[in-house]
Amino acid sequence: MNKLSTEKRTQIISCLVEGNSLRATARMCDVAFNTVLKFIPEIGMACDEYQDKAFRNLNCKRIQCDEIWTFCYAKEKNVPEDKKGTFGYGDVWTWVALDADTKLVPSFMVGNRDAKSAKIFMDDLAARLANRVQLTTDGYKVYLEAVDNAFGGDIDYAMLVKTYESSQEETRYSPAKCKGSDKKRICGNPDTKNVSTSYVERQNLTMRMCMRRFTRLTNGFSKKIENHVYHLSLHYMYYNFCRVHKTLRVTPAMEAGITDHIWGIDEIVRLIG
Repeated sequence: MNKLSTEKRTQIISCLVEGNSLRATARMCDVAFNTVLKFIPEIGMACDEYQDKAFRNLNCKRIQCDEIWTFCYAKEKNVPEDKKGTFGYGDVWTWVALDADTKLVPSFMVGNRDAKSAKIFMDDLAARLANRVQLTTDGYKVYLEAVDNAFGGDIDYAMLVKTYESSQEETRYSPAKCKGSDKKRICGNPDTKNVSTSYVERQNLTMRMCMRRFTRLTNGFSKKIENHVYHLSLHYMYYNFCRVHKTLRVTPAMEAGITDHIWGIDEIVRLIG
């Protein structure tokens, strides 16, 4: 890959984090498509390494967790026989943890929607926290063992179990209509008024709006799982450090005390070294 200037790299990232596809970004920045494609792993890896080091000993109080669906390579029903059951082909889930107070996303993971992925995700989240927290998840049962293994009894944990009119599975355009919800205490003494997944669910919408790979009914989906993960790392780097939260009026990383200023995209570029 030809050496890109800092200004050109900054321009490419600016386009990507605002929901543009790779080809649209290439046209807007007047670079080759393959130049953008090859830049994704470079910047994504740098963002992942930085956040992994920065998000340690966090003084969070209330954590909300959720999973968001997308697909890679092809939709599950269209995956070729020789690739069925191979991770990265078909359904892909992103597990997300969000601090309800600072809106920081301290941990995310791409995997299947199963007990193994839940365990890895919760182990990673627990390793980043400095104190006891109140945790809220949806009613997905794999969380029960995963949370217990990661935190033991040192957590205030509750589930928000929603009731739907029909199947909880999403239709082509929207989920089934929610009839109500039930707050269930699982461990410790969670404050019932703070048992909620609203913030992390709203963050899922931000993901769909800001990453072309998550847009429904388009051809902008990820073709390789590695690039999918790298783009997520870039998205959360921008979300945590650069994007000012309208309610907080600072970035989540500033609110969490991780940085003392709003990052510019050029600072993300400098992570590459």
